[in-house]
This record gives sequence, C-alpha cells and structure tokens, in this order.
Amino acid sequence: ASRAIVYRSQPGRRLTLPSTAAPSAVVKEFIRERGRDADTLLAAEERYIARTGMTHLRFEQAIDGYRVVGRYLKATVDDRRELVDAIDHLVSAPAGRLETRRVDERHALDAALVHLGYQLATAPVEIGRQGNTARYDRGEVFYAEPAVERVLFVDGAGGLRAGFEVRTWSRDRNLLHHTIVDADGRVASVELRTNTDRYNVFREDPGKGAQVVVDGPGAGNAESPIGWLGGGAQTTINIAGNNANAYLDAKSNNQPDRGGTAVVTGEFLTVADLTVSPSTTDNREAAVQNLFYLNNVIHDILYRHGFTESAGNFQADNFGKGGAGGDPVKAEAQDGGGTDNANFATPADGSSPRMQMYLWSSSVPDHEVVVHSPFVATLEARRAAFGAALTTTGLTGDVVLVNDGAGTPTDACEGAGAGLSGKIALIDRGTCAFVNKVLNAQLAGAVGVIVANNTGGDATFVMGGTNRRIRIPAVMVSQNDGATLKANLAGLNATMRRDAVLPPMIDGDLDADIVFHEYGHGLTWRMIGGMSGPMAGAIGEGASDTVAFLVNGDDRIGEYAFGNPGGVRRFPYSGYPLTYGDVTGQEVHNDGEIYAAAMWRLSELFQANGLTNEDLLTVFVGGMNFTPSTPAFEDMRDGMLASVATPTGDSLVECLIWRAFAQYGVGVGASGTTSAPIVIVESFATPAFCP
Repeated sequence: ASRAIVYRSQPGRRLTLPSTAAPSAVVKEFIRERGRDADTLLAAEERYIARTGMTHLRFEQAIDGYRVVGRYLKATVDDRRELVDAIDHLVSAPAGRLETRRVDERHALDAALVHLGYQLATAPVEIGRQGNTARYDRGEVFYAEPAVERVLFVDGAGGLRAGFEVRTWSRDRNLLHHTIVDADGRVASVELRTNTDRYNVFREDPGKGAQVVVDGPGAGNAESPIGWLGGGAQTTINIAGNNANAYLDAKSNNQPDRGGTAVVTGEFLTVADLTVSPSTTDNREAAVQNLFYLNNVIHDILYRHGFTESAGNFQADNFGKGGAGGDPVKAEAQDGGGTDNANFATPADGSSPRMQMYLWSSSVPDHEVVVHSPFVATLEARRAAFGAALTTTGLTGDVVLVNDGAGTPTDACEGAGAGLSGKIALIDRGTCAFVNKVLNAQLAGAVGVIVANNTGGDATFVMGGTNRRIRIPAVMVSQNDGATLKANLAGLNATMRRDAVLPPMIDGDLDADIVFHEYGHGLTWRMIGGMSGPMAGAIGEGASDTVAFLVNGDDRIGEYAFGNPGGVRRFPYSGYPLTYGDVTGQEVHNDGEIYAAAMWRLSELFQANGLTNEDLLTVFVGGMNFTPSTPAFEDMRDGMLASVATPTGDSLVECLIWRAFAQYGVGVGASGTTSAPIVIVESFATPAFCP
C-alpha cells in the first residue's frame, strides 16, 4: 500500500498563517491548495485538547457516495487556527466512471465466509437493504451479525475499485475481520482487527506479590468520575462499571456465565488458592475481580496521559466530553474458547471492544512424542494453542523433515512441498509464525507437525497463534530432542499423544502484563487507526508491550502466565540485541520486540535524565495524535517528536527520543516499508544538535 504524505511544521514556523476560519476549513483549504479534492472529505472526528490548545481532526474519504476503505486525512490545528501537522492518505478520484459491481451483498458475504474458513449453513439469513440472503448461522457462529457495505478500495496496483467490505466477528475466538471483496466476488484483502498474544493480577502477578485489598478511586476524579463500580446488580463472577464489564465466560458463549453470589456491599474479597485448579469457585471469582480491577487501573492510567473520551477511549458514559460512549471493555475471564493466549478486538468508537483472557498450560510438559524406530524413546513435548487436540492414544506416522530456511524447495514458511501426504512433518522453530508452518504442512498433506525448538537446550513451550483453517495437531519438542530426531530421519516413525494426567493450568487473568498488553491494542487501534499488516502489526505488539512495561517497570513480559522467569519474549528488553534491520515481516511478535526495545531504552534514558515513566507515557500516547495509520517505526518516532517539538527543535526530550531510536537503527534517514516484502533502511545517526 502507498505511504501517507506527512506535512510537519518546522521549528518556529507553522504550515499555514493564523486564521479565523473553523479548524476543518483550515485543513480543507490547505489540502485543496495541494491538488486534493477537499469535497471528498467526510468529517469523522474533531477533538480539542484544552491542555495543549490543539484541535485534532480526522476525515474519512468518500467518492460518488461510497466510502474509500482505509483512506483518510488526519490533521492538527493550534489555538491560532494555524495548521501544525497534516497526514494525507487520500486517493485521487478517477476521471471516468468506476467499474460496476457484478455480484451483490449475498455473494460478497459468502465469499468472505468461505475464505475465512467458516462453514456455510443451509438456512439463508436476510442481509442488506435489498433483502438479499446469505448462508450463515448467526446464533452459533457470530458474536455480532455480519455486515456488508458497498465501498471503494485501492488495489495492489494503486487503482481505485468498487467492491464490498464484509465485517465478521466470531463468537468462539473473538476474531473481528474486515474482508474486502471485489466486484467479481473475489477476496482482495483481509484485515484482522483482533490481536492475539501469549502473555500472563494480583497487583502485577502472583510471582511478584500476594493478594492485597485495595480501594477503588471513588467518585469525583477526572479519570472515572463516577468510580469504577456500576450501580446495578453485581455478582462475584459478573462485575460491571462505566469502564469495563468483567465476567466469567468458561462456557465460551461470549455471555456472562450464570451463577455467582450477589454482591451488594461493593466488596469483592475472594481469596485465590493457586495450589488447585483455576476452575474452582473461589479461583473463578478471584479471576473476575482481578480482571475488573486491572482493566480499570489501565483505563485510568492511560486516561491521565491522553487516552480520553475525545480520543476514543472505552466508556459507557462519556459525560459530554467528546467521542462516542456506549463502549466499555467486555473482559471475559477464563474464556473457554482457547488456551495459552489472550486477545483484544477493537471496533470503531461507540462499540464495545472484547478482551478474551485464557488459561495457560502448566510449565510442565503435558504431551509426548514416542519414537518407535529407528530407536525407542519417549520425548517430552508441549502442544500448540491452535489446531486439533491430541488424545492419550495419539497419532502415529512416519516423520519427514521440512526445511525452515526461506527459499528452499521445501520451505515451511512458503509452502511445505511434496512428500508429506499422510506424514508427520518435523520443522524447526524460526523465520515465520507457527500457524504459517503448520497450515503449510497441512496443505501439503501432513497429518501432524512436530516443531523443534531452536534455542534453550531442553526447553519447550506452548506454541501460540490463531488460524481456524488448521485442522491437524502440532506439538513442540526441545532443541536437543529435535537434534536427535533430525539425526535419525531414516525410517523415523513416532506417535504424538497427550499425557494421561494433565497438570493444573495457570490463570492469565492474574497477570497484569497480559491484561495491560491487550488493552494497549485498543489504545493504538483507536488513536492511530489501522494497525494490521506486517509492520503496523509488529508495532501494535511492541506498543502493547510498552504499555505493560512502562506501568509495571520490568523488562520481561508475561513471566507468570508463561511459566518462565524470562517471560514470553525471546530476549529481555534491557540490552536487547536486535535492531531495525532484523525486522523480517514474518512474525509480528518477534518484529515488535525491536520497537519495544527502543521504547525500553527511551525509558532508561528518561530516568537517567531525571524524568519518569509517567513523563514517557504522556509522550508515548501524545505522539499517537501525530502518527499516520498503518505506521512504520520511524512514523512512531516522528509522532513522539512532533508531540514534544520546540521552536528551536533541540529540546532534551527530542534528543532522548532520537538517541533511543537511533541505537536500534531508527535514526536520521531510517525507513521501512509497511507491506510485504519488508525493506528496511537502517540508520544509527542522530541529528547534529543532539550530543
């Protein structure tokens, strides 16, 4: 996709002269002077920030009455009605008539459902204004009714085309997809607006302190004017307030589970017992009250730093302060729809996002690979969070090695090749996401996958990811056991199976890293805009880690839930070894680590210069007002720079931002493409005015 055109004020000089016109008129006149058709702009948002005197505006684009998907204009005007900043991601209207759509809403929806792996139902359901019908089971499959909108979109060649945007939101895995279907009924693109992560409150997590009794903030504060707890009926497993509704969803029907004990005192004081299963009554109550607390804590923290009503935050009542209300976070504790993961789906302002928190597998391996020939051995293994579940009987087959190296004839990341029909594929960890490897093996005919860890010696972990098209099981063995299997490939035959007795699971609702990380996805989707794709998706993951470590203060993420003191990431953020040039576009969590590492370094520099993480949170969130949708690393850097810019352009904070990002290859002149193939130009240079 083409990059947005960014107009920035220079130190001491705005983009336009002072004006008496409305902020929107100032912006339209500026863009009209640059050859753009201002009549295609539709006002989507206008937010005035009294603290800064700035008005932030966002326009969507519509041509011939149809919204152009993903095209927008974002701008900031100061209190003298001077244009400070403009981000132009518009498309020029065509000279002639646009193509005619040759399919209708029904066919567009069917095409999207098939592409996403849904099973079509036989009974038709009415959709659209013309009363078209499509085949899907709304009650059993979807959290919200699928929607189809006639739109325009920009294709891969930069041309403007007619088509449909199909919005589907699954019940089971909280997958919110926006699928573009072209005029002929072919799927042109898919945007997943749910972010899935592997992380795992007590105040932070049980490994860092016992449960403590804390007070809510009460009423009358700016962040939560009526306090956290709502005035309606509350129970021990369904707690609701203005900012969040946390409830038990062990049945995975996206509704509060029935039961619980009525709470009329406002006191939710259940004590957790972590020596037994999370599914006990007390542990479920502790999970819900913990999840409700953490969602409110992070709401209030981010509010103080700029994620307010007018910025699109999550509240039932916005108290007349701007934005669209009616969207408190729906936080589902111990969701039964998955394990070893968490996710957060972010719809537009005014619709509630949904956070799904899962149970995590014990750090003790609970699966095994039994080798029958050419030697006999039982190897410890950990299962995947996706695909088919294994039984204690398991799955037996011949084992075939599939290379992990990109570009090889049998590359697990680009298509597993021939010779896998009926076989178990053995694949090294690395290069691309686990779900990519396993799906490619499945498409090549494999009946199961064994992934060999590529680090840690005897270490294994549960492989995360989400892809509803995967129907085969997958497990991970250690680096050492993987080497043994690869050294004995001739005649290798084995069984993948589950242990007869499974150890107790770990509750992700008790890990603040995970909750804060997930909430961070809502922050970036609402304040920046599109966060999908290999580059923006990576930034979304890194920015969410940044939210977690700026609040919790340590350089590891999800240690409790992951069952590992090193956390879920490949390296601690302190002294992180990779740089911008190591971004591959293959796996968003891995690539996102590099952005988060730059932010961790910025935190270190702030503290070394007498500033705090509170100060950095203000810069971090404030920079999102100046950041284009679907950003690259340098866009995030530049957004923060714009938020703290001084007339001379050489403030201490500006130089700290430059130093931190330049250390990780995002210095002066650095650039990265935002769509595949990812091309990075590194720079470790800082401006001449920065020491």
